Amino acid sequence: MKLVNRILGVVLALLLYGGLNFYIGWHGAVWLKSLGVTGVMGLSIYWTSFAVTVFGYILALVIKGPLGRFLKVIGSFYFAILQYAILFLPILDLGLWIASLAGWSVRSHTTVIGTVVLIVFALLLLWGSRNNWSTVVRQHSLTINKDAGERKKLRILVASDIHLGNIKGNRFLKKLSKISKDVKPDMILIPGDLLDGDIEPFKRNQMNETLKSLQAPLGVYAVLGNHEYYGGAVEEFIQLVEEAGIKMLQDEAIEINESFYVVGRKDKTAEASQYGGRKSVTDLLETLNHKKPILLLDHQPYHLDKAEEAGADLMLSGHTHRGQMAPNHWITSRLFELDYGYKQKGKMHALVSSGYGSWGPPIRIGSRSEVLQIDLTFTGNGEKGN
Repeated sequence: MKLVNRILGVVLALLLYGGLNFYIGWHGAVWLKSLGVTGVMGLSIYWTSFAVTVFGYILALVIKGPLGRFLKVIGSFYFAILQYAILFLPILDLGLWIASLAGWSVRSHTTVIGTVVLIVFALLLLWGSRNNWSTVVRQHSLTINKDAGERKKLRILVASDIHLGNIKGNRFLKKLSKISKDVKPDMILIPGDLLDGDIEPFKRNQMNETLKSLQAPLGVYAVLGNHEYYGGAVEEFIQLVEEAGIKMLQDEAIEINESFYVVGRKDKTAEASQYGGRKSVTDLLETLNHKKPILLLDHQPYHLDKAEEAGADLMLSGHTHRGQMAPNHWITSRLFELDYGYKQKGKMHALVSSGYGSWGPPIRIGSRSEVLQIDLTFTGNGEKGN
């Protein structure tokens, strides 16, 4: 019975997805007809190409090799078009319907209307691409009221949600390495989703070799995100990353020069039984010396209150991408107490980054590709600020 329900669910989802895309594709066909493309051959080529684009990401799950990679890339870009088409086309159609009731000849202006819509979408995607590839460095200066021995200051570079795969690869990593050399951090932290899911492009393009260029005096530390689990090759990926000189923290803490702790939690995805579960933040921090600063990496920014109560001084997360494409931030802001930026929760500083990379379409609208430069000052004088 469960199998039947799953099959029915998949069929219904595909029908809904197909119906929405037929609605979008119909607009393109109407515009092409206004340009004189009326023959069976021309429209057949259009609908075939459109269908391949629409189902490209799904087809790439079963088609491997260069063709599969190509389908995944065009399918990823199409997700951006799909979102904004669903948002804008019904509004456009409603406006045109009202205009036709008022006596305006919509049909005679189809070519102009379709061309304007096409230009608007192109500009939107160009702007989103610029936001995706043009990385900004967000700077935060924070104070932790704890003694870190002889260390009074600490500069951290944070790069979350890199999503290495078919779209983001070695060139993207080299750019991050250059940013790191400019920032000159004492330590680099990666709060999850270093991998986009499938480990194949990571291995094929030997990205672990490029990862070696990420270096800092006090080391490079990372945690797993949900996408590493989706790929199904967690242990192999961890081995490759650690061979590149990056320590992957899995529900464990490491003390740096007897001055402060870096603590990494397994992702929330690991709570599923097939992944063996994960420790609570209380269990993870209770054995540490709480007189020393505690820096916590937790990919998904849930339960800031529990992290603060457990004794974390700084919690670093990603995952949300700040919605990546507006107005999705309206959703993330309701799912998480803090879906982007900075918040002081009791005595704890919390930072959620929109991420260096992106999932799906390499498009960002209403968000930017970013890394965080965090300058910590350790005072131990009873005053804590930011």
